[in-house]
Amino acid sequence: MFAVIRTGGKQYKVSSGDVIAVEKLEGAQGDKVEIGEVLMIDSKLGAPLLNGAKVLAEIVRQFRDEKVIIFKKRRRHNYRRKKGHRQYLTEIKITDIKA
Repeated sequence: MFAVIRTGGKQYKVSSGDVIAVEKLEGAQGDKVEIGEVLMIDSKLGAPLLNGAKVLAEIVRQFRDEKVIIFKKRRRHNYRRKKGHRQYLTEIKITDIKA
């Protein structure tokens, strides 16, 4: 059994027992999280969401992703800018899918 959920502006296909990294969610390690934005469960499709469906998960850890380098350059103008960014992420383990 699988579900398609939406969190942090992105969509994920998850099954029970999966461990995925999503945009930062509030909570500490070991906290339970309930995701209510379920778009699809198996062959049942929502329009756009399924009523009453939810995915239960547990926070495994809070961490930051690898650094992404942003480099801007304009040729022949001696213009160079270098910045880095590390996104905050939350690793969650899917425990149950409720239809």
